[in-house]
Amino acid sequence: MELDKVNVQPIIDKAAEMVMFYAPKLLLALITLFIGLWLINMACKGVGFLLEKREFDVSLRKWLISILGVAFKACLFISVISMIGVQTTSFIAILGAAGLAIGLALQGSLTNFAGGVLILVFKPYKVGDYIKTNGEEGFVEAIDVFYTFLHTVDSKHVILPNGPLANGNLVNYTKDANRRVDLSVGISYHSSFEHAEAALLEMIKKEPRVLQDPPPFVGVTGYGDSSIDLTVRAWCLNEDYWGVFFELNKRIKPALDAAGISIPFPQRDVHLFQQKG
Repeated sequence: MELDKVNVQPIIDKAAEMVMFYAPKLLLALITLFIGLWLINMACKGVGFLLEKREFDVSLRKWLISILGVAFKACLFISVISMIGVQTTSFIAILGAAGLAIGLALQGSLTNFAGGVLILVFKPYKVGDYIKTNGEEGFVEAIDVFYTFLHTVDSKHVILPNGPLANGNLVNYTKDANRRVDLSVGISYHSSFEHAEAALLEMIKKEPRVLQDPPPFVGVTGYGDSSIDLTVRAWCLNEDYWGVFFELNKRIKPALDAAGISIPFPQRDVHLFQQKG
């Protein structure tokens, strides 16, 4: 019995020594953990408020706050376990290797994510804009961090990855409030292009949706095989573009007919020669 007491006592002493050594560190680590989580929560709320005040997109705000929270919590976790006495060098190396492997595996998705962040921050287009890119065009239906969704005029839904959109060529037809309608028409060489210009300008002015500033323009742009080529330009509000486009196209021929201007069609003169035998 006495032998058992002798053998147990060193263990008890060692345990008491470890408790005395680690208890303050553990308590300090727990306090740091709770205070750190509270500070991270407050910091994320503050960042969210600033992003909202700067009118950042909702989906982008959520992603940025989420990533910021994960990064801060990872740093806090590493700090807490190092306070207890755990060696964090190898742990950080493992996290780095895991991050590299995940990054390589999700390379395409990360490219789309980075592109989505750039699009949502710099806003080359927004929901409702009419854009053309990568052989597709339509109205922007939705934008998230990875993809942009288009609704085409023939009612198709197109999903485009944000990576190529952020790094490629893109035409935004509705970025500005006004848009120019460009039309072309050919008149006969026997007709007066001055009369044609006057007739077309008069026709354009009768369309109420056409803006007078900048003023409409009609001019000669070339001489074709069968016609004198005229260009018609008129400005309108962006939402009136297609209505004005079709209406002016419809009115061109009646206006030229009323002015006695003919619109030619391609012709060829064929000369026949009789060869004597």
